[in-house]
Amino acid sequence: MKSPGIIILAAGQGTRFQQAGGKGNKLLALLPDSTGTPHPVLGMTLHAAQRSGLPLLLVTRPEYTAIRALAAAQAIPVLCVSSAGSGETIAAAVRAVPHWSGWLIQPGDMAWVTAEDHQSIAGALSEGASQARFCWQNKPGHPVGFAAEYGPALSELKGDSGARSLLDTARLLRLQGHAGVIRDADLPVTATPLARRRK
Repeated sequence: MKSPGIIILAAGQGTRFQQAGGKGNKLLALLPDSTGTPHPVLGMTLHAAQRSGLPLLLVTRPEYTAIRALAAAQAIPVLCVSSAGSGETIAAAVRAVPHWSGWLIQPGDMAWVTAEDHQSIAGALSEGASQARFCWQNKPGHPVGFAAEYGPALSELKGDSGARSLLDTARLLRLQGHAGVIRDADLPVTATPLARRRK
């Protein structure tokens, strides 16, 4: 049986992170887990996505060898693209997995999204929602889910605004989330244990 899958975006330049004083690729910045053991931000993101049990695809750049190695260590499929923006990245990913029944889109630096969050969005799509996303305190969060009917439109995205242009307030199902659905690592990661995430 077909099911929605998760696309993790890891092809960005991390400009804001570097401008704020971060060193290197923000996705490889270390984040402490509940025991204080440091792990790469992207590694935590991928671990939560894997725990959801949903199909998973990581999209990154060919030159991001450390990110590709991290995904390989977790046996996660990787698509390499040299895109000019997140729209093109999403489009390439959707074209690579057209057999999925929907697509959950999440930036790779959102390590506070849980497996249960992914399952909730996938469940909403499976139950008939055309679009679904989490919100927290009136702020839009991730992952953002699109049903199969959006495959052609997602496959043609361009630019650097992701899939924002496809969101339709009349069709979008908003789920109440938690602080982790809006939190990212655009700023250098502070030592906040992941135990503070909702589990």
